[in-house]
Amino acid sequence: MPDTWKQWEGQVVDGKFPLLRYLGGSEHSAVFLTERREGERLLKAAIKLIPADRENGELQLSRWRRAAELSHPHLISLFEAGRCELGNTPMLYVVMECAEENLAQVLPDRALTPAEAREMLKSVLDVLAYLHGKGFVHGHIKPANIMANGDLLKVSSDGLRRAGESFDGPGRPGAYDPPENARAAIPVAAAMSPAGDVWSLGMTLVETLTQNLPVARAAEQQDPLLPQSLSEPFLDMARHCLLRQPQDRWTVDQIAARLQDRTPVTQAPVQAPQARTRLRPAHPVAQPPWLGTKHLSYAMTAVVGFVLVLAAILAGPRLLRRHSEAPQAPAAALEQPPNPPAPKQVKQAPQERPTEASKPSAAEEAKKSTGPVPVHTSIRPETLRGEETNTVAKLPAGTLVRGEVAQQVLPDVLQSARDTIRGTVKVTVKIDVDRSGNVEDAELESSGPSKYFARAALQAAQLWRFKPPKVSGQSVLSSWTLRFEFTRDETTVVPKQEIP
Repeated sequence: MPDTWKQWEGQVVDGKFPLLRYLGGSEHSAVFLTERREGERLLKAAIKLIPADRENGELQLSRWRRAAELSHPHLISLFEAGRCELGNTPMLYVVMECAEENLAQVLPDRALTPAEAREMLKSVLDVLAYLHGKGFVHGHIKPANIMANGDLLKVSSDGLRRAGESFDGPGRPGAYDPPENARAAIPVAAAMSPAGDVWSLGMTLVETLTQNLPVARAAEQQDPLLPQSLSEPFLDMARHCLLRQPQDRWTVDQIAARLQDRTPVTQAPVQAPQARTRLRPAHPVAQPPWLGTKHLSYAMTAVVGFVLVLAAILAGPRLLRRHSEAPQAPAAALEQPPNPPAPKQVKQAPQERPTEASKPSAAEEAKKSTGPVPVHTSIRPETLRGEETNTVAKLPAGTLVRGEVAQQVLPDVLQSARDTIRGTVKVTVKIDVDRSGNVEDAELESSGPSKYFARAALQAAQLWRFKPPKVSGQSVLSSWTLRFEFTRDETTVVPKQEIP
């Protein structure tokens, strides 16, 4: 079936949703890039197609329509669902928000850092608390369904079920499905429950931090083996998520408490809910500060180090670092991530000259001004040895030969992301360069309106190389700012040497 999906490119679903480009799929579903009308505007979206089942077709449509009524900042929005026919085959379709990428496309290249995993967990736990409180279960938590869209990490919503509904998947559970959903292990179909989401989250957490799923035990009734290399609190959370008995697993509230370094409140064992059982509303986790805040200032010295770690991700939704100009990732899982191309080399942009030969330290400026003073948040031992120090003052006296850019790397960005630009997106990155001309540290000085482009600029800046400046014939440390400007058609970069 996957070989036949692509042939439908160019057709129109239900007279209003063109199948612009095949994005990916499986034997049972396909996702295409499409457009939907909102007033006078045409907006990009994703459309998922599945063969219509005579018995369960209306049930699936009702599930999508119920999911479309839910609203959460970390949940992919569903806009419209219906029936159509392609190639004389009856189909069901759902139109949804189109995400830029998913976590499954990142993990083959690298595991997330603990800080990135923490932010990812905050968002996913927030979504699960909301869904469980509304009487829903996700049922398909896995890296492919954890996505980034603009500034937000998002979780898929096209597979939501009411808690207590029968599991309608294959008899053998998938890698992320809880053991109670295996029909071979029980005489009747299992009811989907919040505890199943917790198991799937535990599997996803381990893979996120190690790039591998937990090892299943030979004995069926034993809990999976966990890598002891997992740091706390992640090892503790994974251990309590991956218990074979659903009633023994932690709840979403307990996981959130452990993530916040609070002692989880012990609760009575929770039985799998029956159909139509209303669940106790869960307390939502506070939205992470790096998500949904367009004007977050990276100059705040109390939080800048934390934000910079998160800028490498996804998150947090991107979670998700990319190295290729692949099509937009749909809001449903794609089978294979694209192969990354080699970084692009670009011509060096004109170099601006500084207006000062040297600059006073941040501490001295702070004494002279009541306004905020931007300072470096990570300073090498060579430039700061326990006290506030003017970096330029430490340089040896003599003739200064300015540094030059030896290698300039252009960020790789998706064309689908460029298509969202209105005007110019500007990002400024400040970098520290060692005496051999390699970038030693990079941080965002101005992130601009989009964390996606900010992250792409930050990653590219770390690949730059320089001919270091010299004082009295000796190479010295230097600091530069790189001003990236993204438009729909191109990316330009202007480097400026700041110190010395």
